[in-house]
Amino acid sequence: MRLESIIGGADGPTALFLATQLGLRWLNVFGIITIILLLIPNIVYAIRCKKKEKDPPARFMDVLEQIGRYGCMFLMVFNAGLTEFGFPSLAAFLICMAGDLLLLIAYWIIWILYFKKQTHPGQMALAVIPVCLFLLNGITMRHYLLIIFAVIFGIAHIYVTGRKRVDADR
Repeated sequence: MRLESIIGGADGPTALFLATQLGLRWLNVFGIITIILLLIPNIVYAIRCKKKEKDPPARFMDVLEQIGRYGCMFLMVFNAGLTEFGFPSLAAFLICMAGDLLLLIAYWIIWILYFKKQTHPGQMALAVIPVCLFLLNGITMRHYLLIIFAVIFGIAHIYVTGRKRVDADR
C-alpha cells in the first residue's frame, strides 16, 4: 500500500483517516493515538497528585474549557461527517505528522520536568501545547470545526490555567 493511496493525494477526500482503507470511515487512528498520548500524563498526574484547588472556579470559563476540550478530542478521533475536508497535499500530511510528533515529545518532556518541580511556566506550557496540536491538525486538515473548538479550548484553558498557580510560585 503506497502512502499516496492512504492520504488521498492533493484532491483526496481525507488524509488523516487511515482507517478508511479498512472500511472504518468514521474513525481516525492517528487521532486516537494522539489523544491517548496526550491523556496518559494527565491521568498519571490526577492519580498521583490529588490536591484540592485553592482558587475559586471561574464557572463560565471552566464550562467553556470543557466544551472546547471534549469537542477537540471528539473531532480528533471521530469523523462526524460535518466539515472534514482532509489534507490538501502530501506536504500538509507530513507537516501535521511531524508537528504532532514534535509537540507530543515536548509535552511529555515538560510533563516529566513538571513531575519533578511544579512551576507556573510549566503549567502554562502544558496548557498551550495541546492547543497548538489541535490547531495544527485543524489547519492542516482544513477541519474548520476543529479549529473553532481549538480556539475556544485555547482561550478558556489558558485563562483557567493562568488563574491556578502552583503553591511553590505563591
